[in-house]
Amino acid sequence: MAAYMSGAFPMAHPDDNNEIYWHTPKRRGIIPLDERFTVSKNLKRLYRSGKFTFTVNRNFEEVIHQCASLRADDTWISEEIMEAYIGLHKAGFAHSFETRLNDELVGGLYGVCIGKAFFGESMFHIHTDASKLALMYLVEFLREKEFMLLDTQYLNPHIKQFGAYEISHTTYMLLLKQATRV
Repeated sequence: MAAYMSGAFPMAHPDDNNEIYWHTPKRRGIIPLDERFTVSKNLKRLYRSGKFTFTVNRNFEEVIHQCASLRADDTWISEEIMEAYIGLHKAGFAHSFETRLNDELVGGLYGVCIGKAFFGESMFHIHTDASKLALMYLVEFLREKEFMLLDTQYLNPHIKQFGAYEISHTTYMLLLKQATRV
C-alpha cells in the first residue's frame, strides 16, 4: 500500500524468474472520470441493453486467475502477485468488477482502492466486449462515489479508445496525494 501511495506498482517479470520489480513510470496513464471518458455508441447500447449484469467482488479470485491465464506465456501476474492481491482483497483494498452473461463470469477487471483513487491492474474477457463493459461499470461506480483518479499505469491502444491519456510523474503525484487523502 505504501508503494502505491508513493507512485509505484509491482510487476513480475517472467523472463527474470518472475522476480517482482516496482515500476514508477515517468509518464502515467489515467482514464478520465469526467466527460472525457468516451465510449462508442454501440458499446453504450450494449451496456444499456440488459443482456449483461455486473457485480463487484463476487469472484475476485477467479477474475485475477483469468487475467493471468489469458496471458499465460507472458504475464506479469505471477503466483506471488496473485497471492498478494488476494490478500489485499481480503483486507478490503483490492476489488473486482465483473461482467456476467446468464450469470456466468465472461469478463472483468481488478485493482486496488486507496481513498478516492482506483489503481487498475488487469482485465480479461472471454466474451466480446465484456472487459470494456466491466470498465464502463467501474467508471460509473467511481463517478457515483466521487473518485478522483483511475490509474491505468501505462497507456495502451485498448484503453486509449476510452479517452485515456498520459500525465507526467509530477502531475500524477499531485493528483495521487489529493485523491488518497483520507
